[in-house]
Amino acid sequence: MAICSLAQPADDQSPPVLDTSGQPLETGVEYYILPGITDVAGGLTLVNRNGISCPFYVGQEPLASAEPNGTSVIFTPYTSGETIIRESRDLSVQFQALTICIQSTAWRVGEEDPETGRRFIVTAGDKSYFRIDNNGGVYSFSWCPTESCPTCDRPRCGSAGILIEDDKRLLALDGPAFPFVFTRA
Repeated sequence: MAICSLAQPADDQSPPVLDTSGQPLETGVEYYILPGITDVAGGLTLVNRNGISCPFYVGQEPLASAEPNGTSVIFTPYTSGETIIRESRDLSVQFQALTICIQSTAWRVGEEDPETGRRFIVTAGDKSYFRIDNNGGVYSFSWCPTESCPTCDRPRCGSAGILIEDDKRLLALDGPAFPFVFTRA
């Protein structure tokens, strides 16, 4: 028990992540993840990467999409009992959608692209814990599990950005961070 309490971060006063109306993001509430810059693409959604429907990848809706906000998500902090989503704390992200895959829509770190060396964010399988970092009024996602895996060997941490492949905008680690904002669904 002493090891667990030492491994827990003492930073439960990290600032809350704010939505576009200035309210803290709450556990169990649906949000859209939208680009923090305009005229690029729509919100994050499930994307069929290469004609094989399962698993789905996390990517952006095209600007001309009928659903420009993307697919809503729910954030769940790693620390049980937390009701507010806080900056730079481990959390899981899950799309609120049903798919033909009959698999979880929770985000996880997927395979590495052999050409770019970047790791895709996919759904299905065991969820991964991400972080939301404040970048001057907009936010970015990163993966560097510290709360959820305090005894892990140092992982290859990375910021999440957009990788364009065959006109599809896919969320991937290990590149420049992409800015996002959050709107209550």
